[in-house]
Amino acid sequence: MNANKSMVYLLPIRCVIFILIFVAGAMITGQKVGDISNWWSIAASIVNIVIICILCFFAKKNRSSYRELINYHKGKTNIKQIIAISVLVLVIGMTGMYLAGYFCYGIIPYAAPMMIAPIPVWFAVINVFILPITTAFAEDGLYLGCGVNQIQNKVLAITVPAFFFALQHSFIPTLFDLHYIMYRFFSFLPLTIILCWYYYKNRNPLPIMVGHAIIDVATALQIVATSAIPGFYEMMCRM
Repeated sequence: MNANKSMVYLLPIRCVIFILIFVAGAMITGQKVGDISNWWSIAASIVNIVIICILCFFAKKNRSSYRELINYHKGKTNIKQIIAISVLVLVIGMTGMYLAGYFCYGIIPYAAPMMIAPIPVWFAVINVFILPITTAFAEDGLYLGCGVNQIQNKVLAITVPAFFFALQHSFIPTLFDLHYIMYRFFSFLPLTIILCWYYYKNRNPLPIMVGHAIIDVATALQIVATSAIPGFYEMMCRM
């Protein structure tokens, strides 16, 4: 097998790392896995940095670079593409989340409360800058660069990376609850299929990465609000 194609086997890595982190974290703190779910955004930033380092390591080992891995070419993107994909990410992302919430919990709108649960404020503020950027580079580098770019069959090049792209969200945070796992997976599957399809056709990662970062900025800002404003989290949970 071509050295670059062996990077396809990295696709499940985020699922495995997140499960290990939350199980280990629960054991170390003497709590249940669900009790530390509010720390998911900090865990995600740490995992993102690890994944970026792994991608750069394997790219260098294969005498390539991260830029080549994701097929980035300067000047290929215009502002209309960025706006269109950013809107698409927001619309499909929110629609998928609400529909999955209805099918798994019978509620519209439904949003998993632990995703905006409060953490110490300064952690939340710092993560507004770290989470969106590192997530775009880590997730899109992994699933587009190691997935779509390395699989020859068109159907598999879209569906296999999209599957793992969506599945990893089922473990961010990790909760051993089937409804929650299904909810998270189906929330993201429509979006990840569309993003992998778009990337397969255009081989241009930048609009996807920008749209991805924007939705994570929105999430990170919500965590800042629930962390800084007393009672805001309880109010959001009642909505």
